[in-house]
Amino acid sequence: MTSQPAKKELPACPVETTLTLIGDKWKVLILRDLLPGKKRFSELKRSVGGVSQKVLTAQLRDMEQNGLLTRTVYPEVPPRVEYALTPLGHSLKPILDAMQLWGETYQKAH
Repeated sequence: MTSQPAKKELPACPVETTLTLIGDKWKVLILRDLLPGKKRFSELKRSVGGVSQKVLTAQLRDMEQNGLLTRTVYPEVPPRVEYALTPLGHSLKPILDAMQLWGETYQKAH
C-alpha cells in the first residue's frame, strides 16, 4: 500500500486561502516578475531585488509545491533552471493588476 502525502489544510475563508498562498511580499513580486514569461533564478533574484538567495529559493519551492509555478532544469553544464507560471499562477493576474492600480492611486493621493 502506497501512502499519499497529507493534503495541506486550507482555511475556510477564501480570502485567507489566497493570502496563505501569496500573502508573502516576495511571492507577490515573484508572480509580478513571472507574468511576462519564464525567468532564470539569477534574473528573478535581480528583478525582485533585496531578497536573499535562501529566501528566494524557499519561496520558489513553496510556490512550486502549491502549483503556482513550474521549475524546469535543463541538462547542461552549468545547469540551467527556469521558472514559469502555471495556468493557476497566471490566474492571479487580475489580483496583481488590481493591486497595481490601487497602489498607483494611493501614490498619487499621498
